[in-house]
Amino acid sequence: MHMRSRKTNTRHGAGGFSLLEMMIVLALILITSVISVVNLVPVMQSQHVTNAYNTTLSTLRQARDNAVSQRTAYSVTFSNAAIPNTITVAPTLTGSSAFQGDQKTAIYSLPTDVTFQTNSAISASTAPDSSPGSNFGTGANPIDFGYTGSGGSGGATTIYFCPDGSAQTVSSCAGANYWDDGVVYMAQGTNLLSSRAVDLWGGTGRIHGWRLYAKTGGGYQWLRQ
Repeated sequence: MHMRSRKTNTRHGAGGFSLLEMMIVLALILITSVISVVNLVPVMQSQHVTNAYNTTLSTLRQARDNAVSQRTAYSVTFSNAAIPNTITVAPTLTGSSAFQGDQKTAIYSLPTDVTFQTNSAISASTAPDSSPGSNFGTGANPIDFGYTGSGGSGGATTIYFCPDGSAQTVSSCAGANYWDDGVVYMAQGTNLLSSRAVDLWGGTGRIHGWRLYAKTGGGYQWLRQ
């Protein structure tokens, strides 16, 4: 009897991945990363606007709180002359006249892609807090303080918080005729719907924050945040 010997062909594969397989995996990782970054960009941009808005709101409130608690006036100055835009807070009394515990001069910066700006679509009809008796301008100035009960053309960039909690146009806190109403607008680039606003009612130092929305049927509307 002839016995046939069967040869078993056993394939011994090399361990690991081939170069082609590694390139495919790397390509998939790269594509996934690009998609993730592209999707993340709008979120990051939106967060920059939120950070600018929160910085503006909290800086004004802190300056008012300091003025009341320390019984001295504090100035708040907005500047969009250079990038980044800044907000400077300072006590009006310095040197030997300063009270112990006064906050020193502090400068806060907005993200570089967000600036104090307005847009022609923003007008008196859409101004934050637009109502009879309010003095919040026409929306023509991005930094628009300086409206008082006795007049005032607006466009001022510095306000003064006083020990009684009011905001006034002069550091001497001279009284009701100098109560300072106004608003500051900010946005990111040319994106109108990224617009935020913070307004100030001088008599009480009340501060409100706003966001611009598109109205159904056309036009825009500020809503309280």
